[in-house]
Amino acid sequence: MDTVATQLKLALLAISLLFLPFLHATDFKYCDNGGNYVVKINGIDISPNPVVSGKPATFSISASTGQAISGGKAVIDVSYFGFHIHQETHPLCEETSCPIAVGNFVLSHNQVLPGFTPPGSYTLKMTLTGDGIPQLTCISFDFKIGFGASGFSISDA
Repeated sequence: MDTVATQLKLALLAISLLFLPFLHATDFKYCDNGGNYVVKINGIDISPNPVVSGKPATFSISASTGQAISGGKAVIDVSYFGFHIHQETHPLCEETSCPIAVGNFVLSHNQVLPGFTPPGSYTLKMTLTGDGIPQLTCISFDFKIGFGASGFSISDA
């Protein structure tokens, strides 16, 4: 019986390791739940998570499309406790390789937040537009900014 119990434990461990990457996935929602977007989002990975002020952070968004995309824009809006605080626009081809072929692709945005960025919960809304397509997709998700290395330590006080 010990061998069967050990094998069962090993099998459960192996299965749980398969799902480990999904445990750290960032939840997102589409801006329009009934929207029929050209680009579908598969998942979001933020590294590090939580984001650290003054340090590089990477937002990787895995997506798929049923239509080839030659270019466009990524508009990023950031809110802090519900107040809009920042907007930036990037050419889509700076966030991923263009042209985007039918199938899966990854948008990757790197950002270094200023060291004085306050810690807390933020909401990021990203809208993708394409050449001749007003809205490829629109999503929002929450992320956290933790305490970073600001050059101040307790010994400085």
